[in-house]
Amino acid sequence: MTIDLNTSNIAHYLLLPLSAVFYLLSLVRKGLYRMGLFTTHQFSVPVIVVGNITVGGTGKTPIVIALVEHFKQQGKKVGVVSRGYGGKSKDSASQLVDENSRAERVGDEPMLIYQQTQVPVMVNKNRAQAVQDLITQHGVDIVISDDGLQHYGMGRTVEICVENGFGNGFLLPAGPLREPKKRLKSVDFVMQSTLKPMAFIHLKTQQKQPLDYFQGQTCHAVAGIGKPRKFFSTLTDLDIHLICHPFKDHHAFVAQDLNFKETHPILMTAKDCVKCTPFIDENMWVLQVEAQLDEDFLQQLDAKL
Repeated sequence: MTIDLNTSNIAHYLLLPLSAVFYLLSLVRKGLYRMGLFTTHQFSVPVIVVGNITVGGTGKTPIVIALVEHFKQQGKKVGVVSRGYGGKSKDSASQLVDENSRAERVGDEPMLIYQQTQVPVMVNKNRAQAVQDLITQHGVDIVISDDGLQHYGMGRTVEICVENGFGNGFLLPAGPLREPKKRLKSVDFVMQSTLKPMAFIHLKTQQKQPLDYFQGQTCHAVAGIGKPRKFFSTLTDLDIHLICHPFKDHHAFVAQDLNFKETHPILMTAKDCVKCTPFIDENMWVLQVEAQLDEDFLQQLDAKL
C-alpha cells in the first residue's frame, strides 16, 4: 500500500494515538451504560434519533423537519429535542423555543426547526431531560432528536444515521468519525440527505420566487454550514454567477459580515437566515429546500413504531 505523506496526512497520522485514546474512552463509556452504571432514561412515547457518526453537516435538520411533517399529517403531536449547538445559553434547565427566542441563545438549528414546523422544540444539553420535559409539559405523542446518536443517556425507539462519506476513516481527532463505521450495523436506518431546491424567498417581504429568478445574474452566496460548497454547487447548477462567502459552521452572523461592496442579491441557507433577523435588508434571500424521503423508508419507519 502506498501512503501519500503530504503535510495534511502526516498531521492525521500523528494524531492517531489520540484517536486510539478517544476510541478506548468511548468503549468504556458505552460499557458503563450497558452495565447499568450510567442511566439510560426510557420514555412513555417513541423517540427517533436522527444523527450521524461523523462531525460536520450531513443534512440531518432538513430530515428532522420532513419527519415532523410526516407525523403531523398522521395527526400526531410531535416534539423535537436538540442540544442547541452554537447557542450561548448557560441555563441548565430546558428551554422551549418560541417566536421570541434568538438563535444566538438557543442555537440556529432549533430556531429553524421551530420556524418551519411550529411544533414544540426543547433545547437542553441533557437530551433525556429535554425529552421528559416535552412529554410532561406538552403531552407529545412522539419525539424526534436532532442529532444525539451518541447521547446514550437518552433511550430511543429508532436510530436513523445520516451520512455523506467518512473522510479519511479515522476517529477523532485524526479524522471525522465520532464512532467506528461498524456502529452503522446497529442503527435502524442509514441514509443520505437528498435536498430538493424549491424556491427563493425574500427575507423582508417573504415573497416567493421560482428557481430561475436569478438565472444569469451575479449574486453573493453566503453559507455558514458544515459543507458550504454543497450550497454553492446547488446555486451554480441554477445558472447563477456567484461571489462565494464561506463561513465556519454555526457562524454567529453580524450585519458587517454581509456588508459587501457590490450590491448584488445575497443568497443564504435557511439555517443562516435565522441568525440574521435583527439586520434583514432588501438584498437578502433564502433558498428554500426540502428533504426528499423515500416512501419505502417512511413505510418501514411507521412499521417499526
